[in-house]
This record gives sequence, structure tokens and C-alpha cells, in this order.
Amino acid sequence: MDRELFRIYDSILIDELKPALGCTEPIAIAFASAAARSALGCMPERITVECSGNIVKNVKGVTVPNSNGMKGIEAAAVLGAVGGDESKALEVLSSVTDDDIEMTQRLLSSSMCRTVLAEGVPGLYISVKAEHGGESAEATIIDCHNEICSLKKNGKLLSSRRAGSGGRDEDERKKHLSVESIIEYGRHGDLSDVRDVLLNQWKTNEKIAEAGLDEEYGATIGRTLMKRYDSNDVRIRARAKAAAGSDARMSGCSLPVVINSGSGNQGLTVSLPVIEYGKALSRTDDEIIRALAVSNLIAIHQKRYIGPLSAYCGAVSAAAGAAAGIAFISGMDDKVIADAITNTLASVGGIVCDGAKPSCAAKISSALEAAILGFELAQEKKAFENGEGLVKENIEKTIETFGKVGKDGMKETDIEILHLMIEQ
Repeated sequence: MDRELFRIYDSILIDELKPALGCTEPIAIAFASAAARSALGCMPERITVECSGNIVKNVKGVTVPNSNGMKGIEAAAVLGAVGGDESKALEVLSSVTDDDIEMTQRLLSSSMCRTVLAEGVPGLYISVKAEHGGESAEATIIDCHNEICSLKKNGKLLSSRRAGSGGRDEDERKKHLSVESIIEYGRHGDLSDVRDVLLNQWKTNEKIAEAGLDEEYGATIGRTLMKRYDSNDVRIRARAKAAAGSDARMSGCSLPVVINSGSGNQGLTVSLPVIEYGKALSRTDDEIIRALAVSNLIAIHQKRYIGPLSAYCGAVSAAAGAAAGIAFISGMDDKVIADAITNTLASVGGIVCDGAKPSCAAKISSALEAAILGFELAQEKKAFENGEGLVKENIEKTIETFGKVGKDGMKETDIEILHLMIEQ
């Protein structure tokens, strides 16, 4: 047992599993805008939001939480400046008032905010410039939704962090991830330092899933699964809970989600199915928490190769993490766990991301259906083999190969998706 390695895994989970209110892209814009307004010291007369194509794609179709139904980059930026609390990071809009919403609507009608598409920047890039009179302040986010990597006033740097690092070399930490060692961590690690983090993910994500099942949000994917299929079947509940959470958060529910890899949808996908299987198998809280550690880290391991935002749907990598977590909590050995991941990726790897919107819940349901089938095939000692498509000789090479397709192979796809979405 490598205690130093396990401490690295603790730190990854602590840094990754953060609460976020609503879809993380509009919330990150609101966060940057609130930080810029705070640095400026007054309400800006003008706001300019410069962001990457992937941010545009992921903000276009979702409702900004606590906004009374407003959508779009400008709505997120202005509401963040008017009523946001930058100290709350991805829960920046949790204390917005009706007066803030009314003022935001008035300012939006005056066209005081504009959006500029940034080119030649990382996939996750947001820069908000707030101006009043002759003064300005600018907050920039790169690679990580919940960190301001630079904050300036009148061109003078007030604070800075290495992009996406939070004071750590995040990429270096994630190079230590492997399926074998993640499983070992789940079985034998001292999870006392991350228990509360994982328990918070469990309780927080369950709450928004219940909201999605109780009320008609979005396309009601979760509710439809529970209505049309056997709700006593854990396979259906696992899909329905995750989809219902996405139904709610994509359509403006004010409840937070604990994210994975910067995404609330991935946080829901990687956690709720594992919890449902744990309950069905009468596992203890500790056993469920250990399985959640495995599922979360497997998803993060894949995203290391894919990157935070791309044309590769994150529901797939998260569902592969859920397949691993389900296999783990079912008491399977390392090979079955690895085969469950392989089978999931071989079945649905490459689903495109065409932005955050209500249909994300349907993609979550589809990816999880493949994950559950992939796990059950692995139980039957069936797995897709080396040379069958992108499947390689071992699980690490397979994960790396699918990651390269997502990051490098789908670059042109990502550009074309953005062009087509803007055309509308």
C-alpha cells in the first residue's frame, strides 16, 4: 500500500469534488464577473465577456440558476456583477435577490454587456472585463471553472495563479492515476480525509435528483424512465436518478451539484448510479463511499487525456467511471472492473458534445445504459478485445486512446459543432 500515492488521490478528490450551482459554464462566467466587479469597486457601466468556443457552446442552451429563467452569456455575466458573491466560487449566485434579477433584466435591455469569441485559447477560457468611467478590472479563468487565474485593475495585476492549478501542479498529480492503483485505494486506503467530501457528493446529488423526479424540469428524462419502465429495477433507477438530476440543473433548479472534472452532469453520472447499486445490495455507507472514490477517480483519470472541454461527451467518461464503481461495489475483481470500463468505452465512446442543454439528461441515460450492460458483460467474462476498434491490449492504453480521440481527433468536430450552433 503506497500511502504517499493515496495522499495524492485524497488531494485530487478534495480539489475536484466541489459544489456548483447550475451548469458550471454560466456559473464560471458569473464567478469571473463578480470578481471583476469586486476588484473594480463599483457597478460597471460596461462588461465585455471574452470566452472560448466551448464556453459559448455550453452556455447557449441552459438556464442560469436563480435568474427567473434567463439564458446566455450576457445574463450570467450581468447577474454575477449585480448580485454575485465571488467568495462563494461556483455557488456565486446562491444569494441573488428578486431586486438583483430585476436590475439584471434592465441592464441587459440596455446592451451594457457584450460577448467576444476568443480564438487560439484553451477550451476552457473566460475573461470578464468590467469598466466604469476611466477605470477597469479584468478576471480570467483558464482550464478550471472555480479558480480566478488572474485578476487585474487598470492593467495592474492584483493576483494570479498558475492556470488550473490552484497552487498545485494538477497535471503532475493526475499522472499518478491508474486503474489498478485506484482500485487498491478504494479497497485499502484510509479515506478519512475525503469521507466528508464524498458524503457531501452523495447527499447533495441525491437531493437534486429527487427534485428532478418530483418536478417537471427540461425533457423529464428521469421521470419518464421511472414512469415507463420498472422503477423497482436498479438498472432503471440508476439511470433515472442521474438523468433527473441533469433535468433539474439544465433547466434552472437552484439546488447545487457536486461536480466531477468541472462538470455537474459528470458529477451526477459518476455518483448516483453507484449509490443506487450500493443501496440495492445493502452495502454500508463506508462501502458506498469507497465505491464513489473509485468511480470519481476513474472518471478523472479519463479526463486527464480528454481535457476539461471538448467535442467528446463527458457523460461517457463519467459513465465508464460509474461502471467501475458498480463493479467495485458488487465485489468484482480487478479484471471485471477493468473490463466494465472497456466495454462502456467500446460501446458509446465518441458521443459528441453539442453544448450543455436539456438533452444532456438523455445522453447520461444512454451512456449509463451502456455502462450497466458493459458491467454485466464483464460479469459474464465477456469483454471487447485488443484490435476491436479503439480497444487496446490493456485498460490503460484503451483509456489513453479514447482520450486522444476526444482531445485531438475531435478538434475539427468541435469547431464544426460550434459553427453550426452559432448559425442557428
